[in-house]
Amino acid sequence: MTGRFAPSPSGRMHLGNLWSCLLAWLSARSGGGGMVLRLEDLDPDRCRREYCDQVMRDLEWLGLDWDGQPVYQSRRTGAYAEAFQELEKQGLLYPCFCTRAERLAASAPHRSDGAAVYNGRCGRLTAEEREKLAGIRPSAWRARVPEEERSFADLLQGTYSENLARDCGDFILRRSDGVYAYQLAVVVDDAAMGVTQVVRGSDLLSSTPRQLWLQERLGLPHPEYGHLPLLLAPDGRRLAKRDRDQELGQLQKRYTAPELVGLLAHAANLLDRPEAAAPRELLPLFSWEKLPKEDFAALE
Repeated sequence: MTGRFAPSPSGRMHLGNLWSCLLAWLSARSGGGGMVLRLEDLDPDRCRREYCDQVMRDLEWLGLDWDGQPVYQSRRTGAYAEAFQELEKQGLLYPCFCTRAERLAASAPHRSDGAAVYNGRCGRLTAEEREKLAGIRPSAWRARVPEEERSFADLLQGTYSENLARDCGDFILRRSDGVYAYQLAVVVDDAAMGVTQVVRGSDLLSSTPRQLWLQERLGLPHPEYGHLPLLLAPDGRRLAKRDRDQELGQLQKRYTAPELVGLLAHAANLLDRPEAAAPRELLPLFSWEKLPKEDFAALE
């Protein structure tokens, strides 16, 4: 087994990020598996090297280790370009010239999770229409998905299914500024790093069917997936780095590393009460059967 940390270095990690990191580490290490670190720093507007360095310091402060050298996605664009070209050869990509307003206007009714489903407007353009728009604005590139049901067995959430065309829609693989999208990069990197288990928040549950489809199209293996409930702010909001909600710099003023680990272990039903603990002390206690499935507020 090989698990992974895959934080986005767009700011200081918050309690929800720590929750995912701790449980991903416990799942891999309790099974005698490896752990790799990937810094998902593709977005040049949001990600900075100092945030990457801070992520590593924070993981070490918590007592979470990894194997080998960290991988920076910003240095792997060549691998993403190769995968993009392979999908293009298969006739699965098309340019999308929609502005944000046009994307929303060209979207089907929102899904239950609030996301809009693009209806493939640009995929129906003629060659002449594409040529005209190409002279006006740069294009993003989308994957054309089939009318196909995709299901998988999640380690925590059970069976999850989506119809790719209806519930996902044609999704972006490369932005109009040339930056490769998360969906493509994560699939390429998990395979390249030998990741066999992906543990992450349930906000990414709906991304999994399209990633399974991409893996199949690129001839890559399928990892197993476990999607954790999200930790919420006391008022019920999702934690966000931009709001500095329960971010680690603030938490370090209130808790030592063992106290914070113990609090998260209690939230995961690994401890009867929140008491100081080192991650390695929790290894014999870890079990997927113990973990909660619903989002909740860990701190008041």
